[in-house]
Amino acid sequence: MPIFVIQRHNATNLHYDLRLEISGVLKSWALPKLPPKRKNLKRLAIQVPDHSLTYAKFEGKITEGYGKGSVKIWDKGTYKLKSKSSKKIVFELKGGKLQGKYVLIKTGYGKNKKGWLFFRVD
Repeated sequence: MPIFVIQRHNATNLHYDLRLEISGVLKSWALPKLPPKRKNLKRLAIQVPDHSLTYAKFEGKITEGYGKGSVKIWDKGTYKLKSKSSKKIVFELKGGKLQGKYVLIKTGYGKNKKGWLFFRVD
């Protein structure tokens, strides 16, 4: 099963990085607020560049450049992809903190239209 990881990233602004293993890379989104544990609590998710799979285990301090700050794994596990299109990804998380069916929906909001909504549906 593919993996997911959520990293707590204390950079310029504290945020959480959601990463899903898709096609051999970690597709990534930055969440300005704590990931939702309960149903229908929607969170903004800004798509950011893909990361290599090795980054799923990274914890530590980024000392310079983009993303400068500390990174700690907040949750990790596996997930089951239910459906995927260019505007909607439905998946079931099996992690330590997050479990259940989640959705990412592309909104086109924000700079370069990278905005998505991330929420739990069951």
